Amino acid sequence: MTHSRRFAETRRRPVARVTDSANSQRPPSTIQPVTPFRTRASVSAGRLTAWLSRSAGLGKGAVIGGRITLALDPKALRRVGRDRTVVLVTGTNGKTTTALMITKALEALAEVAANSDGANMPDGVLAALAARPEAPYAVLEVDETYVPWVADQLNPAVLVLLNLSRDQLDRVGEVRSTERELRKAIGNHPETTIVANSDDILVASAATEAGKRIWVGTGRRWTGDSTACPRCDGLIDHVKDHWSCACGLARPEPAWTLDGDLVRTPGGRHVDLDLRLPGDANRANAAFALAAAHRLGVPPHTAAARLRTITDIGGRYRTIRRSRHSVRLMLAKNPAGWVETLRVLDEDTPVVVAVNAQEADGRDLSWLWDVHFERLRGRQVVVTGERCADLAVRLCYAEVAHWAEPDPVAAIDALPPGGVELVANYTAFRDLVGRLPGA
Repeated sequence: MTHSRRFAETRRRPVARVTDSANSQRPPSTIQPVTPFRTRASVSAGRLTAWLSRSAGLGKGAVIGGRITLALDPKALRRVGRDRTVVLVTGTNGKTTTALMITKALEALAEVAANSDGANMPDGVLAALAARPEAPYAVLEVDETYVPWVADQLNPAVLVLLNLSRDQLDRVGEVRSTERELRKAIGNHPETTIVANSDDILVASAATEAGKRIWVGTGRRWTGDSTACPRCDGLIDHVKDHWSCACGLARPEPAWTLDGDLVRTPGGRHVDLDLRLPGDANRANAAFALAAAHRLGVPPHTAAARLRTITDIGGRYRTIRRSRHSVRLMLAKNPAGWVETLRVLDEDTPVVVAVNAQEADGRDLSWLWDVHFERLRGRQVVVTGERCADLAVRLCYAEVAHWAEPDPVAAIDALPPGGVELVANYTAFRDLVGRLPGA
């Protein structure tokens, strides 16, 4: 069957659903309106472009394929996404992991379209939907700056807000501006259920505009953006796990809470996560995934069992063998992400840190000065990547002994035999995964 004929099909396969959740949602429509020829042709052109990109070794093709489709039909995203139950996942950290977890959970119900390759701008979102035209569900991670536009196109059933923290200024902008834009977008979609982080002040401020809210409490490790109120600029008062401002903005009481490896549900039951992914950050992501999946009809214990099958996220946390070394691959893109990554590094293992500054990373590297690299003191550290000189300067000020090797693979090979912890930002990680067999 050709792509065009398949895309024009009006009937979907029957959907098996879990029905023992009080929060289950009506099944997506089983009849899809005929898609306009312009959209079908644009999607086909995008797929062809993506195939050519992959064949030429230029990348996975998701972004360029979606870009071509949108250029040929600006309404393609709305048309390709209609009649689906859509979950959007956004935040500075954890989008890819949480989206994958929700996808795994919802696959207990039916087929799910997802941009699991991390292409989270409109081009990648469109490509993911076009690749699975018959999927009644879609779980899409979206860059926080594009959420307003994507939400207007797709009218999501659920929007998951993980956290908001400072990132690359040249690419993302000032984090409080992002909060204001999200707050406005949420107010424009009163029927969307917002699954929001009650411990993040900026997220809580944005989510208070929602007509339907589910609060999740997971604790906070990054507090660098939580000293002042986003509503009145007043000083935030922190008392143990709670925060509040004199203007009335305060930590909402969460319906879902993370306690170690357990998640407490709104009914007071406890679900044991027992994840195969390391660190508190991944357990927090799982709590959000359980809450979102439960909203759409997946019981928490069913969702948790499916989450335990995840061993890596697009190569992250995977351990590979390279000659004399056992290399664990990790991704860290901004200060909040580094807080979590530094906590899971093995203390006795050499560390290779790779940093690029391409368009997808953000060309502004001022965020390096917000990362507490001092935690690497006393370890064997190698800096690498296109901007290893910038990283070397930062480590000098952190009083971390290190040496530089611009080529990341050569940096690994130069270390003594044994384990290696390799931490890279976005494009450095992507390039390494392409170069290391088994990654």
